[in-house]
Amino acid sequence: MGLKNLKYFGSLGFYLYYLLFKVYRYIKFDRLSDQEYISSRFLKTHGYPLDLDNPKTLNEKLQWLKLNDRRDLYTVHADKYGVRAYIQETFGDEYLVPMVLITDQISEVKPENLPNYPTIIKATHDSGSFRIVRDKHKVDWQKLRIDCKWWLSQNYYYADREWQYQSIKPQIIIEKLLATQDGFIPNDYKVNCFNGKVGFIYVSVDREGDNKRNIYDSSWNPLLFTWGAKYKDHSLMRGKEIEPPKTLSKMIEISESIAKNYAYVRVDFYDVDGHLYVGEITHCHGGGFDVIRPIEWDYMLGEKLDLSQYGFKQKA
Repeated sequence: MGLKNLKYFGSLGFYLYYLLFKVYRYIKFDRLSDQEYISSRFLKTHGYPLDLDNPKTLNEKLQWLKLNDRRDLYTVHADKYGVRAYIQETFGDEYLVPMVLITDQISEVKPENLPNYPTIIKATHDSGSFRIVRDKHKVDWQKLRIDCKWWLSQNYYYADREWQYQSIKPQIIIEKLLATQDGFIPNDYKVNCFNGKVGFIYVSVDREGDNKRNIYDSSWNPLLFTWGAKYKDHSLMRGKEIEPPKTLSKMIEISESIAKNYAYVRVDFYDVDGHLYVGEITHCHGGGFDVIRPIEWDYMLGEKLDLSQYGFKQKA
């Protein structure tokens, strides 16, 4: 039995694993200040020291923003449930993924509360915690509820020191699983904006198949760089080129409207056979700890991100 599986062995197993996890995290990471943690992890990940006095790369500037731009709007937009009201009021409810349930009670996560069509179960207050349910009759509901309980017990702020996650109310949201007419999960279009304008579009392609990452400019010209976890083989990340989505112009319009509020923001979309949905709003791709290859692109993209609206003056 792996240590992570300890949480599935009753309440005692869950709380014992929780205690061990918290002690380990505190000793190794959580006792550090935000700047200490970010600077240490940045050096280990990117291989060069973080210069907060004169950030030049995109990843350096994302770290600068994490430490220096802490407006309440970040928390509203980072909340996967809270952002729905903003999207509805600003752009219309037709851009919202249909919701099935919102709850902070794991007892509510049960087959009786799910429809007969496929759904996705997510945490509203973090990144990466989700479970796809295609057939509710083929789910280990006890294990799934323990997973949800674990999600609710965590404060994602500590993972990458993204301030906006610190005070989001932990909840479980269940949405309809989007799928194309062919039955596939749609591509995920991540529109990265700098100073109110689209910088590039990062596409998660064929996520249940080859699962590639392609990057394009706003005119759909391929941009030949990668942005992903350091441990991944970046030479394998890009897939064959794809056609632009039917809703590209609307994606750009919505993204640039949202981007007026930020120096940098990423707005995620799904195009389902020509119907556009807003997925989420992200303020720091990969927490600023995903590497850009070739590294020259990190510097080129960093030049595009202007921090002067915060009174910052870039040194020569």
